[in-house]
Amino acid sequence: MTRDITKVIVHCSATPPSMDIGAGTIKRWHTDPKPKGRGWSDIGYHWVIRRDGRVEQGRPEARAGAHVRGHNANSIGICLVGGTGEDGKPETNFTKEQWASLRGVVSGALVRYPGATVHGHNEFANKACPTFNASEWWAN
Repeated sequence: MTRDITKVIVHCSATPPSMDIGAGTIKRWHTDPKPKGRGWSDIGYHWVIRRDGRVEQGRPEARAGAHVRGHNANSIGICLVGGTGEDGKPETNFTKEQWASLRGVVSGALVRYPGATVHGHNEFANKACPTFNASEWWAN
């Protein structure tokens, strides 16, 4: 079954810059049983971009993600590691390597899914995630 992807949705891990995590850690957060984790079957995101710009695959794109309620069936989720200051408050603190990788991952997704649009999680939920206007970032 092929999914009809119409959105590429950018997220952040809501972690401080000193916390260099990857897809494995986020997967544990998502799959560990409650109350420690969320109790999901897999990581919610399709791609995770680490602080050094390395891109790690999460959930296969062929499977719907678990990253934006009501929009998972037709979207791809990309998570940038970071997005909060050491005080836990939202902060756009992504590295130049992450910005470059994000551009590459989004570009690749739009080649695979022509006509898809780019959004931030904050366009669909009352959250700061990913701490910037992803639609505007992509347009520029």
